[in-house]
Amino acid sequence: MLAELPILSLLIWGPVLGGVWVLYAGDRQEETVKTLALMISVVTFLLSTLLYKDFDITTHEMQFVEFAYWIEAFNINYYLGIDGIAMPLIILTTFITVLVILAGWEVIEKRISQYLAAFLIMEGLMIGVFSAVDAMLFYVFWEAMLIPMFLIIGIWGGPRRVYATIKFFLYTFLGSVFMLVAFLYLYSQSGTFNILELQDLPLEAGVQKLIFIAFLLAFAVKIPMWPVHTWLPDAHVEAPTGGSVILAAIMLKLGGYGFLRFSLPITPDASLYFDTAMIVLSLIAIVYIGFVALVQQDMKKLIAYSSISHMGFVTLGFFIGFSIYAATGSTEGAVFGLEGAMIQMISHGFISGALFLCVGIMYDRVHSREIKDYGGVVNTMPHFAAFMMLFAMANAGLPGTSGFVGEFVVIVSAYQANFWIAFLAALTLILGAAYTLWMYKRVIFGEVANDNVKHLKDINSRETFILSMLVIVVLVFGIYPAPLFDAMHPTLEHLFGQMLQSKVGQ
Repeated sequence: MLAELPILSLLIWGPVLGGVWVLYAGDRQEETVKTLALMISVVTFLLSTLLYKDFDITTHEMQFVEFAYWIEAFNINYYLGIDGIAMPLIILTTFITVLVILAGWEVIEKRISQYLAAFLIMEGLMIGVFSAVDAMLFYVFWEAMLIPMFLIIGIWGGPRRVYATIKFFLYTFLGSVFMLVAFLYLYSQSGTFNILELQDLPLEAGVQKLIFIAFLLAFAVKIPMWPVHTWLPDAHVEAPTGGSVILAAIMLKLGGYGFLRFSLPITPDASLYFDTAMIVLSLIAIVYIGFVALVQQDMKKLIAYSSISHMGFVTLGFFIGFSIYAATGSTEGAVFGLEGAMIQMISHGFISGALFLCVGIMYDRVHSREIKDYGGVVNTMPHFAAFMMLFAMANAGLPGTSGFVGEFVVIVSAYQANFWIAFLAALTLILGAAYTLWMYKRVIFGEVANDNVKHLKDINSRETFILSMLVIVVLVFGIYPAPLFDAMHPTLEHLFGQMLQSKVGQ
């Protein structure tokens, strides 16, 4: 019955129209506007959970498909559908948005309706990116979602917000231009923007390499990969807490999603050709950026660099599959690596979002992100300290948390290809523990460096609820990740089959 409803359109346009409604309501009745925004986000989340309920985990085919002609002259269509890659990411998006709306409940004091509307509209546009099966529709959603985030950082951000927003916009927009050029070339060769048909399009090796590089420039910036990562720490530091949470939990995942949807299946020969370079870049992100995180004095910058390091596992899991297949002749290990990368994407969304919320809770009370301005927080905020301890452990990859599952699976998969790759990747377990627990020790247990800390109030019921929801998810997927593996396996198995299928000379 659910398959007959335009559920993906409801998930996309419901929050967008809801955001317009919130914007129209204005700030005259602040509590009403907040309640309205929360109701819209909760309904969207509940609707998204029905996707999992009715999702067929035995097939890689697109499900909940919607199709309507849009610009017929260029064969551009309103074509939506999801598979085992997109479905978990959509639910992640709707879940995190509810928490972000709640997190800004008492903190945002100016232009509250515009703030909440921006997040609702951005939610719908991000779901559009995950649902689009037409390349031009994907591009429209991809570019449109930059606008709300640009406004969120630029209006509600910190002192250097203008610099951060311009840098964020230029990096992401310029990278996307190359993706558009690649789409137009593929259209010129095929006469369609249908992503599923483009995945079957024969392409010569040289052309594949150019298209792969064009996609890489768009998706590497979004993840972000080293060395095009420098926009992220600035954006995180200046963004309000809600902006940082969405940026880390969802927007970074769009780059990884792009590799799975476009680079690997459309340019498999080029992906094989560049796989060593991608593995090296991933290892640099994991190890080098881990050391960079270790010297940060700003908590938000530390977590931002931590995000870059952890996302290195995602690209490593994507591209290590070729080496695993060459070493073992088995597809199982390679598919396992892809699954680990996907688990890491989703887990990182929960854990990094939780850490940014924790920093936001402290910043709202002390108005500082500097580690040196804290110490002894456990004495006045014991409940908060307990929550933050669990998220810090999850960020360090503690077994029993979701942070362990993805990293462990990728490391085990990498070991099948090369011991030294697995060894370098495993260093993140040491580095992650070092920078995360060092920050936690100084902030929570260190000597009190600020009189304001002595008078802090522990988390209230709203903040407790937000952090509790994240604790539940981090522990559930850390102890029992099987539902995620089951949902993703057919799609990722099919994807690796596409990656092994050469398009040269077809």
